[in-house]
Amino acid sequence: MKSDILKSAIDKLSRHFAARNWKYLDIATEKTIEKSFAWPGSPEENIMICVHKGKDIRELFHRQDFFFFNFAYEGNYSALSYKSNNYITIQENECYIGQPFSGYALYAHSEKEFTIIGILIQKETFFKIFLPILSADTKLFRFFLNAQTNKYSEEFIHLHFNDTCNIRTLLEMMVIEYANPQEDTQAVLQPMVLTLLMYVARQYKLSEIHKNETLSDKIIRYISEHNDCIKLKDVARHFSYHPNYVSALLHRELGKSFSEIVLEQRMEKAVSLLKNTSLSIEKIAGMLGYSNSSNFYKAFRKYYQQTPREFITTQK
Repeated sequence: MKSDILKSAIDKLSRHFAARNWKYLDIATEKTIEKSFAWPGSPEENIMICVHKGKDIRELFHRQDFFFFNFAYEGNYSALSYKSNNYITIQENECYIGQPFSGYALYAHSEKEFTIIGILIQKETFFKIFLPILSADTKLFRFFLNAQTNKYSEEFIHLHFNDTCNIRTLLEMMVIEYANPQEDTQAVLQPMVLTLLMYVARQYKLSEIHKNETLSDKIIRYISEHNDCIKLKDVARHFSYHPNYVSALLHRELGKSFSEIVLEQRMEKAVSLLKNTSLSIEKIAGMLGYSNSSNFYKAFRKYYQQTPREFITTQK
């Protein structure tokens, strides 16, 4: 029964894909005129689920006004990015994640049918709802945040999932929900997308761990992932070293104390959240590990010589 429902949903969204408004628009960049896709769905939709099923797809190189997550559900496809200046093959169970306005083009030709499941997310929804949840991973957080500070970024993420079962099941649930919309479908999709992004964050972290990473690199990454509640003794216990050794190592290799590193990371995230989300200062303070907003105010003012509210005002 489930397979019939899923097949029907995939076929339905595949037919809808061809009927979507994929008309190219001309946009002026600093150097030339480029092609772009606007949001292809209803303005009331914050999340779209798209399915392309077939043997061919050929797009012009273009940009788009939304975040997207394209997953190779069946078969392989290729993507063109200016950053690598060539075609990248996205194998089955891999995904390509792009920022708003990042240059991109799909290309595939196969004797067998392939299926791509795409998750499209409006910028405002992503920054308001999803970005704060990803703040634990500094590098991933900056990738998504870069779309706010660099309008024509060429960055992308090409990711393979070690555990594909959960990802595929989650995407299938999203396809079925979107293909059979109800009044609350957008509300139902929101936690599913959040779960998907958490899986992305987990796999991204695993893919970024290199064998030549130094101990201080590992410690900094660990602090970044836990800086809402981290203590020196926790770090030392995790890496099986004495706290004094960890403290001396950081000071010797980075020229900063443990507390200075934690504060620096917290303040960087605070600024990013203040500038790019509508979260309250109280909410941001809690996310960064401050027991109350008063302590956050004091730390922020000492670090930036401005209160959070003064900082927001000067950034407008």
